[in-house]
Amino acid sequence: MKNLTTLMLCLTFSFMSCQTKKDKTKTQHNIENAPAVEVPIKDGMARAYFASGCFWCVEAIYESVKGVSEVINGYAGGHTENPTYQSSNTGRTGHAEAVEVIYDPTVVSFSSLVDVYFGSQNISQVNGQGPDRGSQYRSIIFYQNDKQKTIIDQKKEALTSKLNKKVAAEVYPFQKFWIGEDYHQNYERLHPNNSYIRNVSIPRLKKFQKKFPDLLKPKH
Repeated sequence: MKNLTTLMLCLTFSFMSCQTKKDKTKTQHNIENAPAVEVPIKDGMARAYFASGCFWCVEAIYESVKGVSEVINGYAGGHTENPTYQSSNTGRTGHAEAVEVIYDPTVVSFSSLVDVYFGSQNISQVNGQGPDRGSQYRSIIFYQNDKQKTIIDQKKEALTSKLNKKVAAEVYPFQKFWIGEDYHQNYERLHPNNSYIRNVSIPRLKKFQKKFPDLLKPKH
């Protein structure tokens, strides 16, 4: 009887696991095929949305780019309402740590921001960047219209061909950006002595800056 009970439990958990995977696949399919939401230009400033590992790192990278006025940390790409740092870290909300990049399109183009995106990460790492692992750290690049999607797809295909590597970044239509908690904003600037900032964020930032000197804001 004990063996039979164990077998029934295993079959039940196996079914639940398969069902969870099916639900996740269905959710991802729904997100990928949803209509894109376009964020209007306000006061001459446009907005773009990216996920590429820890948002502390990505925030610092984009804030060093000329034409970018502000970067906000938050969450995007999931299927739940009002995600938090704690809930997104479970991997069950579908959201990834993401940034909202507020920029002047007359100074820096969306195409250049995509170059920054691909040029500041390990493009082949799945579900994470560097030491940060999990679906909440996966790479996602969001488009708001067909023109942006074309730019992303062309650059992704060119990288795949050039480097002979599969580019891990998912491409989603932008739906909604949830602003993160206050303590996550301007994190690298406010916490320069944090061990993660010193050992992960700053080296990643410096590597990017060395690679794209023409895109950087002038030093004061």
